[in-house]
Amino acid sequence: MAAGKLHADEVDIDAVLVRRMVAEQFPQWAGLTVELVDSAGTSNAMYRLGDDMVVRLPRIAAAVDDVAKEHVWLPRLAPSLPVAVPTPLGLGRPVAGYPWPWSVFEWLDGANPAVGRIDEPLLLACDLASFVNALHRIDPAGGPAAYRSEPLAARDAATRAAIAALGGVIDAGQVTAAWDTALRAPGRPGPAVWIHSDLQPGNLLVSAGRLGAVIDFGCVGLGDPAVDLIVAWYVLPAEARGAFRSAVGADDAAWARGRGWALSVALMELDYYRGTNPVMAAIARHVVGEVLADHARGA
Repeated sequence: MAAGKLHADEVDIDAVLVRRMVAEQFPQWAGLTVELVDSAGTSNAMYRLGDDMVVRLPRIAAAVDDVAKEHVWLPRLAPSLPVAVPTPLGLGRPVAGYPWPWSVFEWLDGANPAVGRIDEPLLLACDLASFVNALHRIDPAGGPAAYRSEPLAARDAATRAAIAALGGVIDAGQVTAAWDTALRAPGRPGPAVWIHSDLQPGNLLVSAGRLGAVIDFGCVGLGDPAVDLIVAWYVLPAEARGAFRSAVGADDAAWARGRGWALSVALMELDYYRGTNPVMAAIARHVVGEVLADHARGA
């Protein structure tokens, strides 16, 4: 019932602690069951509370500011989005044994898409495009900078460091060539828009092959819409990427930047999690392979 640790600076979290925090701060829910949610998530631990709620607690200090951001912005973004997103139900305070704020959200049903085994790839591509388009159209006034709001070139040193660290795990020559291609793509001339920033399998819920919900908005904010194109390589098979690209209207420059973002993020995840999170590492390895295949085809 304890969340396995993924980071050196991670706090201790278990069901006993969660049950105590709920009882102290939300006594109306004190009698409900508390069960660890099996998740490949890396920034938060999740415990299902009864049948209809989930407790979400930052594992590390870097995720703490996301708590307030989600409580402020999710209710404002939700009405404009075509699928369900988490509904905040309670904002918890630090307690003895846990130093940070935490959240209670409505439980959303569905399963994470299985990478490489998508049931309805073209339908899912259209659903993902509808979500991305709707999010990017929301009025950006007052929005915070996204977690991934920097230009792609700002990630060059860290990406090359990951390539070097993964020697023997990846084909460094091919990966470097794909990364260099991405860096040559023109930047976006327009203003920043709302982006999710982390459209990975673990943050999507599907049912009967269709997108039912998008979760974990800790990285949300304003940035280059190309960042959200990473879902084309993180989730969709090659045969569905064209439909997704057409539906979001990505030009050559945006598509190249999106592919670069997918490669950079995946390389850093593979380097960081290959010894601690096999699910995340396997997904990252898959993404690197998909990007290299597209790069080889000139797609």
